[in-house]
Amino acid sequence: MNILDKILSHKKTEIEKIPEIHFESSNFKRLSLKKALKGGKISIIAEIKFASPSEGIILKKGQHIQIAKDYENAGAAAISVLTDRRFFNGDIKFLKDIKNAVNIPVMQKDFIISKKQIFQGMSHGSDAFLLITEALNYNDLIDLYNLGLTEKLESLVEIHDRENLLNINELNPMIVGVNCRNLKKMELDFSRFERFYPKLPKDSLKVAESGFKSTKRIKIVEQLGYDAILMGTTLMKSKNPGKKLERIIKEL
Repeated sequence: MNILDKILSHKKTEIEKIPEIHFESSNFKRLSLKKALKGGKISIIAEIKFASPSEGIILKKGQHIQIAKDYENAGAAAISVLTDRRFFNGDIKFLKDIKNAVNIPVMQKDFIISKKQIFQGMSHGSDAFLLITEALNYNDLIDLYNLGLTEKLESLVEIHDRENLLNINELNPMIVGVNCRNLKKMELDFSRFERFYPKLPKDSLKVAESGFKSTKRIKIVEQLGYDAILMGTTLMKSKNPGKKLERIIKEL
């Protein structure tokens, strides 16, 4: 069983324990991820994650609020928050903490396969959520994407495999992400950004994800035409994630 299958298997068990939550009970002000990522130069979604299957423990938990504030002050367009506990040391409660601390969009990043997860995220203040095409069949992808539209909640639809390019184009999402990490083997292939770009939906806002360790690589995907990048590990492994992001933005 590969790592993606392990995560999804555990996620199904985890979802059974999520109570039914209605978004009407939430009064958070919704911010647009798409609007935040539009700009003159490439935008950065700064990520908060304390561990990952590829890196192990990255940083001790407990600093998420300060890191989020530092990201905002450094110029992040939005913040991605890992909410998976088992494999990424995240917590759904991080969403509410961070939403109450910043004034930029907060995205729920998890392996979302159920509407219950989306409603749970909304009740904790998410402005947007991640959908991974490789984790869903096409009908479920459509249902979860449309739920977001109904609730006026944006989603970043992520792709890793060439086989899902057809589904991405049929769905034509507002925001599409290309992840250069193979979630089954956790391997990076930076060339995927260039190979996939011409085949992405023309009107979608495009985000490049994973593998960014220098401004050189960011500038490469900007030249390809990407509107934004998602960066996490490089920031979180530094002594001061906010200062690291600030230096990167100044160099762009």
